Amino acid sequence: MNFLCCATLLLAGATLAHAELLGLGVMVGEPSGLSAKSWLDKTRAVDLGLAYSLSGDTDLQVHADYLIHNFTLLADSGIKGRLPFYYGLGGRLRLREGNGDDGKDKLGVRVPLGVSWYPPDTQLDVFLEVVPVVDLLPDTAAGLNAALGVRFWFR
Repeated sequence: MNFLCCATLLLAGATLAHAELLGLGVMVGEPSGLSAKSWLDKTRAVDLGLAYSLSGDTDLQVHADYLIHNFTLLADSGIKGRLPFYYGLGGRLRLREGNGDDGKDKLGVRVPLGVSWYPPDTQLDVFLEVVPVVDLLPDTAAGLNAALGVRFWFR
């Protein structure tokens, strides 16, 4: 399991390191922490998170998601700026620091669903996402993550 986790993080990190457009910021919710996003092309992106779960014991969560954005679905919303809906597939590693649940690290699959707002004439985006999660190891269990965040884009 450690090899799989390390390989996933290295691949995601290498993708972000070679990015021409990188957004870094924070997210608040479950979990709360740091967020990074990099565009692969006009509709696809990779998202990374390093955050703490604030429910029960403090758990460190690392996640990586592959995202697809739809810029036309909410185009007629009347909101200035770009407002894409996005969905994707990813993975998470949750490292247990306390004796919560069962005291075991967890490896799972994430299915992010969200909306980003890119206000005009700024280098920011604001996002809101809801993420069903299914832990696969060491046991199977379902859960839900949700976060509100903001990122600054380096161009």
